[in-house]
Amino acid sequence: MQELIRREFVVDAPIGAAWRHLAKVEQWPSWAKHIRRVELTPKGELSAETAGVIYLRNGVTSKFQMAEMNNRQNWLWAGKFLWLDVYYDHRFDAVDDQHTKLTWIVASDGFAVSIFGRLFAAVYNKNLDRAIPYLMAEMQQLN
Repeated sequence: MQELIRREFVVDAPIGAAWRHLAKVEQWPSWAKHIRRVELTPKGELSAETAGVIYLRNGVTSKFQMAEMNNRQNWLWAGKFLWLDVYYDHRFDAVDDQHTKLTWIVASDGFAVSIFGRLFAAVYNKNLDRAIPYLMAEMQQLN
């Protein structure tokens, strides 16, 4: 498996609030402007059984299935992009009582990961460059 992206940043929210906010995946378009909407199955709270579809503004859809969930520590989604298996890890670490370090790791394996992985990472990184500041601003409002 090849790591394509690793983003680490600190938000102004306690770990519980950060977890609860990000676990509301259907509300991600408020800060991730490249996402048009998200549908989860089953509806409601994020769980080990969660699967979903993310509808991007450019018309692309991305399906995922929960592969691992450790409350207030991380969740890992698995999905597909072209011929790649893509894994999205969302990690949470308390910095102190009011701050949480988020680490997002995107890794992949599959046919031609060295080619398609770089393309996928370039596009995804641009989306994160725009989304992370919006997320940080939302998290600051949780305090």
